[in-house]
Amino acid sequence: MRLADLRGISIRQWALAVVAGAVIAGLAVTTVWTVRHGVAIARLNRGVGDTAFLDADGRPWFRLDEQRRDVPFAEISTYFKDAVIAVEDHRFYLHPGIDPIGLGRAVLNNVRSDAGMQGGSTITQQLARTLFLSNNRTYGRKVKEAALAVMLEILLSKREILELYMNRVYLSGGIYGVESMSRRMLGKPASALSLAEAALIAGIIRAPASYSPWAHFDATRRRGQVVLQRMREEGKITLAQEQEARTAQVRVQPVPAVASARHGYAKEYLRQQFRNVYGDDNPPDWKVQTTFVPEIQDMAESAVKGGLRRLGIEGLQAALVAMDPQTGDLLAMVGGSDFAVTSFNRAVRSRRQPGSAFKPFVYAVALEQGLSPVSTIGGLKSVSVAGSQGAWIPNDEQAGDQDELTLREALIESSNAAAVLLQQRVGSAPVLRLARDLGVDNQPDVPSLALGSGLVSPLDLTAAYAVFPTLGYRVRPRGVVSVLDGSDAQVLRVHVERERILSPEVSFQMLTMLQDVVDRGTGSSARRLGVKGPVGGKTGSTNDYRDAWFVGFSSSMVVGVWVGFDQPNRIRAGGSGARVALPIWSDFMKRVASRRPAVAFEPPPDLQPEELCLLSHQRPVEGCPTYVEYFKDGDDHPSRLCPLHEGNLKQQVQRSLQGFFGALTRGLGGIFR
Repeated sequence: MRLADLRGISIRQWALAVVAGAVIAGLAVTTVWTVRHGVAIARLNRGVGDTAFLDADGRPWFRLDEQRRDVPFAEISTYFKDAVIAVEDHRFYLHPGIDPIGLGRAVLNNVRSDAGMQGGSTITQQLARTLFLSNNRTYGRKVKEAALAVMLEILLSKREILELYMNRVYLSGGIYGVESMSRRMLGKPASALSLAEAALIAGIIRAPASYSPWAHFDATRRRGQVVLQRMREEGKITLAQEQEARTAQVRVQPVPAVASARHGYAKEYLRQQFRNVYGDDNPPDWKVQTTFVPEIQDMAESAVKGGLRRLGIEGLQAALVAMDPQTGDLLAMVGGSDFAVTSFNRAVRSRRQPGSAFKPFVYAVALEQGLSPVSTIGGLKSVSVAGSQGAWIPNDEQAGDQDELTLREALIESSNAAAVLLQQRVGSAPVLRLARDLGVDNQPDVPSLALGSGLVSPLDLTAAYAVFPTLGYRVRPRGVVSVLDGSDAQVLRVHVERERILSPEVSFQMLTMLQDVVDRGTGSSARRLGVKGPVGGKTGSTNDYRDAWFVGFSSSMVVGVWVGFDQPNRIRAGGSGARVALPIWSDFMKRVASRRPAVAFEPPPDLQPEELCLLSHQRPVEGCPTYVEYFKDGDDHPSRLCPLHEGNLKQQVQRSLQGFFGALTRGLGGIFR
């Protein structure tokens, strides 16, 4: 089109074109939405499906709603059917899904009253909301709800709508449907409900939290009497029946126990992940692909239960998180001693001090700043830090006589003095930044930061440790991979998120130091307990043994274990991470070894290997036990020969000369200073 032609188009014509385009687009979207929901509604006459969760291998694992039990319409008490219609929608058989009279009255009352919104939803609208929509009170949702209600009335019979509604309605206590509620509340099927019992359950529908029979029985009973009155007014029962039901004694069973404790923490975590996106919906025939492996979950639960049983301390809790370090896929999660007794998930929701399990982040910063694993930290015997309440001297439970240690030795021994001095040397800001980058947020900028005085959750700390076996990557934990709707269309995809945080060289140096912690340091009991293969990790204990940790990894797993009381208290005398948490970690790693085999870690090509004495961390002489140390570009390499082993004659002479010239250099330096 020529410019002159464009100029000839008036603003009005442009506006009409835009409006027409918007209308066409809106009609297209509406048509697609209507067709999709129409297909879903048409399938409801075969019964509503539940949202199913699949394990990591795609096998059916559990349902979103394990508290529901569907029954045919004929197996529901007539009293209950009449009660629901009388109190919730007495014109149910007369309206086409929307009740203009009830809606108008609700609107009028809302305009006149400041007491809150009054609903005008029919049973059909309530069913539409339960099956397809969230509970958000918006005009958009109400419009969709009305449209879906009309579609339900067109495609289903009144009997089918009632059957679906009575099997899906929420009735408090995590229970959906009259059959499940009748059995859990009264110990009988829905077909055997008496008039008084039916009225009691029907009254709960209006406000399940406020009318829960286990939490607010008096309110439930008063509401049941309102239902009885409405049933009599609608001609469903006589005055004599109402009066008899009002005085009838209804015995409510105790609060329902957890349906199944097995895998309970993992299941509830995944349900919450789903609800974070879709609210309390239970969409028909949806499938949630998860990352969890039920067999590994069993191993985790057995390890935690066995560890707590061996400790034999009443009220003690534990949490375990197992994750694939390469993808962030959660493989298992245990949040307490027994889900049936305490459903609080400590793996995710509890935040506790990590103690020495935080130290690797301080050491990683030191390596980033140019130190090597054999760089030394001196002044360990005289370390003192000025705090808000005067001088503070970090306590070292296993402190030796040495005033100087290499970084490797200090981490092996878990020296508190060395960690505090190292934090002073590198600065707290980069340590806080690294912790934040790894998902360990909100740590305090205090001298005791290096000793883990902040708060972390087991999930976050475990995920942070993945940076070592991945050689520098942070991976975000994920429990859900994808969600498919009832038509097998993907409505959600959670991608693997990896971000480079540390260099491969620094990460590998840290990895070898953490392997040494297991091989000959505070985590060495793992080897005595039977853990084999290339693994690393770090113990953690807090003041007065209130928290015990071990977080460790192989090439295929990163696993964190926490043990403690919900109200922080001493676990027991000497209840360190090595003695309390590490046995649980070791038990789990042994159980899972064949399922998740580990391979040796390969050093990055830019690291320079050098053979050193295992004890002195200096150049080896004859008779030295040796190991391979890896150095980054710019690292200082040890130049002195090992002073701990005799060596051959040539090495003895060379060592003497090194000592002479070293002393001479120090003397001259003193003169010139």
